[in-house]
Amino acid sequence: MKIMRKVANSVTYATLLAVLAAAPHAFAQTTPLTLQQAVDLARSRNPTLLAAEQNLLSVKAQEIQAGLRQNPYLSTFGSNLTEPDSNANPYAIGVGVGRLFERGEKRRWRLDSARSTTVETDADLQLTVQQTILAVRTAFTNLIIAKAAKKLADDTLADFKKEVAIGNDRYKAGDLAKLDFERLDLQLAQFESDESNAVTAMQQASDQLQVLLGIDKPSADFDVTGDVAPPPVALTLDDLDAKALAARPDLKAAVAAVAVADAEVKLATANGTADPTLEADYNRNGTDNSVGFNLNIPIRLFDRNQGNKATARFTAEASRFTVTALHNQVISDVDQAYSGYINSRLLSDRYNGHYLAESKDVLDIAHFSYEHGQLALIDYLDALRDARSVASDALNAYQQTWIAIHQLSFVTASDIAP
Repeated sequence: MKIMRKVANSVTYATLLAVLAAAPHAFAQTTPLTLQQAVDLARSRNPTLLAAEQNLLSVKAQEIQAGLRQNPYLSTFGSNLTEPDSNANPYAIGVGVGRLFERGEKRRWRLDSARSTTVETDADLQLTVQQTILAVRTAFTNLIIAKAAKKLADDTLADFKKEVAIGNDRYKAGDLAKLDFERLDLQLAQFESDESNAVTAMQQASDQLQVLLGIDKPSADFDVTGDVAPPPVALTLDDLDAKALAARPDLKAAVAAVAVADAEVKLATANGTADPTLEADYNRNGTDNSVGFNLNIPIRLFDRNQGNKATARFTAEASRFTVTALHNQVISDVDQAYSGYINSRLLSDRYNGHYLAESKDVLDIAHFSYEHGQLALIDYLDALRDARSVASDALNAYQQTWIAIHQLSFVTASDIAP
């Protein structure tokens, strides 16, 4: 009864109203969130996770129901109560109690099935947690990259506005042809468009993350902080396989489903047994008193629950094949995620260790040469566009590597990033 009251209290209507009423005002940001803080916040506020937790409590409550025993029953009867009392027509009254007695350990197997179902549901909850964490990590990375892209766009636009201002002064002084100045001015439009798109992308990424964190109304002041360049993953493929096989909640749910199916086989067998009903009664007939009993045992000549027994056996066998399939899928998921990480890591390392520095060097040389009249404007603009393209591609490579790391964390149900 204490467990039942605890479960009931945890899902009361008043509690739910209090949670919903407090949620819009519970989050007040004072400093930018780190990735771990964002994950922790999602664990405590994400509505999908909160709903899954309540569902687990509801399934847990079924253990109480499964463990209940059969209720006794009370029966009474009376006859000739309004007739004159006589030896020829005496009144009669009686009262009896009875109870159904279950055989075959039905209660035990019901409890076993309910408890295994709770384990399976808990594993499903952990899978929902992992899916939510993956979504939060991905949205967090998207926001970090969007912030970096906006800063790049802001810096590029600010620098080029200075270049256009210098070009305008040179044009007015007759030191720059009208065609060259207009080419400069037209390039400014592209950088302004880049900045506008970066602002939109950052705001959308921010809103997506805030929704996952359970924030009811996205705030423009919401901010995060984290590394743009991804860290290396030191674990080998064998290490990752071991982690996944030990921790994957969907694999645990499949194993629990086997336990549920096995309990259902035993319960189906038990349900094929006959349950006797024993009754005891007291009767008064006129001035005579008597006590009796009645025993009712069904004779199961035809229906011995054969169909349900066969169904339960086949379901149990199918659940074992499901475990094998999921085991193989876990290995495949890790292999694919690791391959994606290795390839994206190689690309991001090339940008981080070579292309970004080379692009900056080319742009610096082109800028110096253009200012000293040794390079045509069209060549300088090409160098500028190339530098912008390389920087944007580098951010995309970092983003893909981060997402590959998050995917590795998801398929191994662990935290891979150091």
